[in-house]
Amino acid sequence: MKQFLRLLLVVLVLAAPRPGRAQGKFMTKAGRVSFFSTSILEDIEARNTAAAAVLDLGSGQLAFAVPVKEFAFKRTLMQEHFNENYMESDKYPRATFTGRFSGADAAVLGVPGSHQVQVEGELTLHGVTRHIATAGMLELKSGQLLVFAFFSVAPADYAIEIPLLVRENIAKTVSIRVSLTCDAVGAPPAGSGSSPVTRSNASN
Repeated sequence: MKQFLRLLLVVLVLAAPRPGRAQGKFMTKAGRVSFFSTSILEDIEARNTAAAAVLDLGSGQLAFAVPVKEFAFKRTLMQEHFNENYMESDKYPRATFTGRFSGADAAVLGVPGSHQVQVEGELTLHGVTRHIATAGMLELKSGQLLVFAFFSVAPADYAIEIPLLVRENIAKTVSIRVSLTCDAVGAPPAGSGSSPVTRSNASN
């Protein structure tokens, strides 16, 4: 994952309109991605807090990678089926997206506040790559870039086979929510500082 993140950062730096400067670039290694599907028999929900992402406000490019095995379910058995039978996580360990956002120029996006954007690019899931487009929200706040997006995918579009026995339990489309809190490249993560942290050994 670290190698993938470094590769994304190098690509964005090389593509930026101001070579050699990290201004306008943001990244995270702890982005949140969740999905939800509903059916008559059962609702399915899982959350992942290990998404790595890089965004460049100057060039409008973004990319992220999500380790599939990091999705956590309420039921262990459901998580095992998700990884072994549906997503084949050992064979396809990551879901990735590379694309760009539009709808506001770099000067506008660099102003603190919320900005609506359109996002489009290539989503690779279960070894299948498809073009997607969706609306998103960017918010520059206290030196951090907050990113929100909500879209749906159909498992069938990504060659994810659902066994006939449980097919009625799985929705035809799955809703995906992305929430990223990104720090500026080259800046220390929010909340960090040079002062040492003192921990008490006293028991509660």
